[in-house]
Amino acid sequence: MKRPASILCQTATIGLVLGTLGTTTAIPTSAFAQDLASSALPGGDTTWPDPVGRNVFTHYSANMTFEKRLDFKLGEALFQRLWVTAPTRTKTADGLGPLFNSRACNGCHIRNGRGHPIDENAPDEGATSMLLRLSIPPQTVDQLRDHLDGKIATIPDPVYGGQFQDFSIPGIHAEGRVKVTYQNIDIDLAGGETITLQQPDYQMTDIAYGPLHPDVMVSPRIAPPMIGLGLLEAIPDDVLLAKADPQDTDGDGISGRVNHVWDIAKGQLAIGRFGWKAGMPSLDQQNQNAFQFDIGLSTPLYPNGSGDCTDAQTACLAAPNGNDPEFENLEAHSQITDLVLYYTRNLAPPARPDANAPDVIAGQKIFNGIGCASCHTPSYQLPERLDMIEQSGQVIWPYSDLLLHDMGEGLADHRPEAQASGREWRTPPLWGIGRAKQVDHRAQFLHDGRARTILEAILWHGGEAETSRNAVTMLPPSERRELLAFLKSL
Repeated sequence: MKRPASILCQTATIGLVLGTLGTTTAIPTSAFAQDLASSALPGGDTTWPDPVGRNVFTHYSANMTFEKRLDFKLGEALFQRLWVTAPTRTKTADGLGPLFNSRACNGCHIRNGRGHPIDENAPDEGATSMLLRLSIPPQTVDQLRDHLDGKIATIPDPVYGGQFQDFSIPGIHAEGRVKVTYQNIDIDLAGGETITLQQPDYQMTDIAYGPLHPDVMVSPRIAPPMIGLGLLEAIPDDVLLAKADPQDTDGDGISGRVNHVWDIAKGQLAIGRFGWKAGMPSLDQQNQNAFQFDIGLSTPLYPNGSGDCTDAQTACLAAPNGNDPEFENLEAHSQITDLVLYYTRNLAPPARPDANAPDVIAGQKIFNGIGCASCHTPSYQLPERLDMIEQSGQVIWPYSDLLLHDMGEGLADHRPEAQASGREWRTPPLWGIGRAKQVDHRAQFLHDGRARTILEAILWHGGEAETSRNAVTMLPPSERRELLAFLKSL
């Protein structure tokens, strides 16, 4: 695939700065220089060349053919569609809810960036880009068997289901409201700086359907960024398995492991790679799960027209739905989910124009030197794939191993998901992290958005990452600034 001219010029410029052979071929003179030039294009040929603007996460793969851009734009329109209550004359857009967290995909994924937690000072605005996942321990022999076999990742609350929905259609009560308060924790850093962390506490108020189960487990989640998802999907399973070291046989203190989850389409266990706990095996299942639980829409993999309504919510179950024989007896039928899949698979990571800045290079060496790259694996060579032509054969730089790691008690949600424990989280990709505030000034970090800055997110690391986290606290201020310059360049 040919790169856009602007990307070619960018690569040539990087090569000239580093010292290359000639002005048009931009051949680096060392392995480090070669990596540096490559990492400036984190999505390989899919990389979008313009890294500025609030819409930097909304662009298609730069190597996409002109003919396929229509599919991308159609998927984008469906991603932005505001769904309405059934029944309406607009059959292709009805079926919302009855309970939901958002009316559209981009209601949570604002300009395809990361979400933000509820404003402590404006709770009436609702949880517009975050939600609470709910589950309980297995209650029956059948539930325990299916959970151990991997067929069910979690057991939903018998009244409130698998997700707490704070919005509803007319005539149906929303499940309640979500409130968050914070306790401040001061952390002293070398050089005299003090950073204040926020320890969140979440409460569900105005509960509409009676008490939650006494053993309910709650996990707050903000919407993750959408870029590069197709590239992550194209990483082979054997590469992830080779990176895993669940018994820490090499003694480095890092024991990442894969999460095995149920692939609905294939009817078997598969490696999870999407979601905060790697709870979804494919991007298609991740999308369709969000349609069902976030918006309340039936899909080919989740055909329930009542969404996350439970047997205890009788009015919710009795409400009209948008399942229509004309459209596979679904609300979001396969043509919709296929177009949304193509769109979400091809949201391009933006270029890194300052990848060769001196402080960025210094920060990258610190990042590697204190062990961050042990989990945040920098790069992958993707295989050739005829079924994913844009992603085929690319060299990518996501900075993630997509594995589960014990992140310590400070970040624990105490809610297992499939084989992930209550202390484990999937290593989140770091590409685009420096553009988060550019896309949405309210964007925050970590699974629940408790971290207002990248440095706060680092300081919450514990468990397997505690050694690296402690190293950051001991860095001289100048080196800490270089580390942050590198991360903000991604």
